[in-house]
Order: sequence, then C-alpha cells, then structure tokens
Amino acid sequence: MSEAVKLQIDLAAENAIAAERDSEKIAVEIKSFIADSDISAFHTALGQYLNYCQALEEQEPYRIVYLAVPIETYQDFFQLSFIQRALKRYQIKLIIYNPKLEEIEQWIS
Repeated sequence: MSEAVKLQIDLAAENAIAAERDSEKIAVEIKSFIADSDISAFHTALGQYLNYCQALEEQEPYRIVYLAVPIETYQDFFQLSFIQRALKRYQIKLIIYNPKLEEIEQWIS
C-alpha cells in the first residue's frame, strides 16, 4: 500500500480480505449494513471501496476490489435508483452474500 495512505484491516465484523478467485487476485471489503442508516453505511462503504481501489493501484494494480453486501440489503436498498446510479458511475464490483448460510449468492462485475 502507499506510504501516504496506511489502510488498516479491521478484523471485526466488517473487514477487508485479500483472496484469489480462479486466477484473479481480489480484495474484498465486507460490509454488514447493520447500522440504523443504510445511506450512511453506503457512504462509508463507497468511500472505503474507492480508497482501497486507489491504494491498490500503486502496489497491486492487478488486484480487483469487490464490495461484499448482504443479500437482503442488496435486494432492498441496493435496488434504489440513486444507489444503482452510484454503483454504475463508480464501477463498483459486488459480492452478494447470505450471512445466515455464510455463502456467496452472486458476483457482479
């Protein structure tokens, strides 16, 4: 990561992980959206996602960043037109996961 930007990996409920998917090297920012305000959580998630993308461009430009969100949040909140426009504008790659089953439901590139 950039010396100017030190990104801390939060190992609590919400965190970022580095992994591989097939032959792709990926980084995943996991968000639970359990706060009272989905829009506030989205603003935070979007900012962190964009920061990770920028920081990784310098050290690991081949690594693809994904934002992981719970399926319920994706089906409800992420379908709002404002959110859809933001996802498209910033080319956000998503992983939709089921927190109860601890399974990935969908990859959206």
